[in-house]
Amino acid sequence: MSNPRPLASSPFSRRLLLGGAAAASATALIGCGSNHGSGSTTGKGGKTVLQQWYHQYGETGTQQAAKRYAAEYKDADVTVQWIPGDYDTKLTSGLAGSSGPDAFEYHLSRALVTSKEVVELSDLIADVKDDYSAADLGSCTVDGKLYAIPMIDDPQLIFYDKSKLDAKGIKSIQTLDDLVSAAKELTTKDVKGLYAGLTANNDGGALVGPLIYSTGGRYLTPDMKVGFDIGLVSDGLLKLRQLGTDKSLLLGAPTDWTDPGSIQNGLCAMQWCGMWAVPTMTQAISDLGVMPFPKAAPNGQPSVASGGWSAMVSAKSKHIDAAKAFTKWLWVDNTKDQEDWSLSYGFHIPPRKSLAAKASKLQSGVAATCVQLNADHGVQNDPNWTPAMGTALTDAVTRILGKGADPEKELTAAVAKINSELAKS
Repeated sequence: MSNPRPLASSPFSRRLLLGGAAAASATALIGCGSNHGSGSTTGKGGKTVLQQWYHQYGETGTQQAAKRYAAEYKDADVTVQWIPGDYDTKLTSGLAGSSGPDAFEYHLSRALVTSKEVVELSDLIADVKDDYSAADLGSCTVDGKLYAIPMIDDPQLIFYDKSKLDAKGIKSIQTLDDLVSAAKELTTKDVKGLYAGLTANNDGGALVGPLIYSTGGRYLTPDMKVGFDIGLVSDGLLKLRQLGTDKSLLLGAPTDWTDPGSIQNGLCAMQWCGMWAVPTMTQAISDLGVMPFPKAAPNGQPSVASGGWSAMVSAKSKHIDAAKAFTKWLWVDNTKDQEDWSLSYGFHIPPRKSLAAKASKLQSGVAATCVQLNADHGVQNDPNWTPAMGTALTDAVTRILGKGADPEKELTAAVAKINSELAKS
């Protein structure tokens, strides 16, 4: 993991943030001899040499697992490059040059497709397409063609200490109004009602996506137009601002919202966090509950922000067919290693629905509820949403929540900037 993914397009998962592993040596970027990246030729025994790139995961055992999977593959000589530090920049440079990866993990964007840096992978899942959710497939698709294979799903939800809610007689939180009221009711001298990663400036970045989804909107429509109602989102932002006015938000917490330390240490009754933290939360809280972000408009619905990583093949690879075959073997056919990758080192949902349905660690308790909520309400990344669009929106939200700016005025200006970006597409 390398970013808390406040927006649906923000291209990161949680593993690096939560792991805290030391950075690997820069020599991890150097291939074996001259056979590395898209310049690979053949290795021992005449096998095709492929380079597979990962960002540096923080969960213990992931690097060893990735190398083990590669070693299990018999049809090519696959070398894993474990990339510490700024994976985005290094991958961008690698894909633009002649020594980048053949196969790699990332988050699909329209820019990767239009710049012809990745190849279509629709054929790899043709026989099992129905075993993936529409949300997962949508995050890997541009103009009706699949360019990435989902690797892990990381849903984000509201976790809560049932004993604290029971003590206040709070039985159900169905709407954003309910959430605001409950947070105020749960706040005491020592415990805040809610922690959602909101900073001392109440910037609200982590909740922008869930709020939009819960009004019934999306960042963009399928036909590439702004997909949310300014009035409904403005009303929702005013309610989030009320959390700050009520002093029911935990601000200045010792850890970010991606870390469950605040709710585990009793600093808050409810926390926006990710399913990755369920094992530690259930150990610390005897009666842990979980719910989606509640509906934020009369015709809205609950929402779950769902992130993750996906596997792709470089268009500059000299062995595209071999790289595609390896990617299919590992991320489509090899369900044993897919389950291992999701659940043996961290806690994530395998994207294959049939695999998630039978994984023993996901069959009961809060974990099973997370899986069901993600299936019912999960919203994945939109590959058409660009960083510039995200900046325009989050800057507006920061001014609304942190500085008391007028919501409709700020969102109208942000939408104008987003439309300018869309016009460039």
